[in-house]
Amino acid sequence: MILRTLLDRYIFTELLSPFGLSLGALCFVMLTRELLRLVELLVSKGVGLWAVLKVFATLLPSFLVLTLPIAGIIASITAFGRLSFDKELVAMRAAGLSLFRLTQPVLLFAISVFGLTLILSQWGQPWSSLNLKKVALNLLRDQLVLALERGAFNEPIPNIVIYIPDTPSGQPAPGIFISDERVREEPRIIVAESYQVLMDAEHDQVALQLVNGVIHSRPDVVDQYQQVSFTNYDLKMNLSQSGYAATEERPTYASILATLNATQWKDQQALRRLMEHYKDLAFPTASLVFCLMGVPVGIVSKRSGRMGGFAVGVLIVVAYYILNIACEFLVTTLWISPFAGAWLPNGLFTLLTIWLFWNMSRE
Repeated sequence: MILRTLLDRYIFTELLSPFGLSLGALCFVMLTRELLRLVELLVSKGVGLWAVLKVFATLLPSFLVLTLPIAGIIASITAFGRLSFDKELVAMRAAGLSLFRLTQPVLLFAISVFGLTLILSQWGQPWSSLNLKKVALNLLRDQLVLALERGAFNEPIPNIVIYIPDTPSGQPAPGIFISDERVREEPRIIVAESYQVLMDAEHDQVALQLVNGVIHSRPDVVDQYQQVSFTNYDLKMNLSQSGYAATEERPTYASILATLNATQWKDQQALRRLMEHYKDLAFPTASLVFCLMGVPVGIVSKRSGRMGGFAVGVLIVVAYYILNIACEFLVTTLWISPFAGAWLPNGLFTLLTIWLFWNMSRE
């Protein structure tokens, strides 16, 4: 009993090293594009390091949902590939341990990966979406304040140019000049004595509160001109105008069904969204199948080494994603239901895993 417990710990520990390395490498690859944008914020926009780290932490749950299943299969392939290559599996089988008995610690590992992926997909991603919106709003506000360099023309967001006259340090700005061309048909020039940056968290907006100024506008007519004076005016800028806006919120299950019922289940976009809804559980389940599949695959590809195990794991996941794309096509062309489209790849990979185990146990 003690020997088997030690063996389970040994196999479980053998899984952790390639899992951690592959997870870190995959997260780095997935975050490369966002990292470039965050470095741009840090270096060229003057945004603080703490704000950049908050954005990084907020993005991480979404990427972990994708990388955890891949890291799981790479870990099991690499671990059992090494055990098989070093003849340790031969010794374990000679001691009377079956392949199914040796898979028990892998099953515990797979359940752990499945649980973490499920938690992140059900609660981590919604939390990430909500917090990303708040962080992006703060970033836009900070970027706006930092970008308003005095004595130079600034463009804190697209189609808005702001100029603040240069003054000795410590003295208030004598005025502000704004060119607002967000509406191409009606460009505006705004001049005010002073300004203040405000946040509207409820409507996800940043605003410049302008005091004592004039708005000059020319409608899309050659011989017309308008001038409006104001005491207080809020120039609002939506979060969607920023390059760091949050992702679009997903519709609810009830709203998707209502759309499908109204279109007699022919709306392709609604069919895709319903399929994505079912994938919220199907994709974490795939991580469970991947981890178990890695055992026979690792034994077969025992001479591939760690890099080979990484490559084989990535190829299996690529095949899984291609199958998902094919199922999505079948769903949108009304060949299969969204539920079948979400779960069919899992079913096929589960059958393949069972066949690989049965074939390997015979050997």
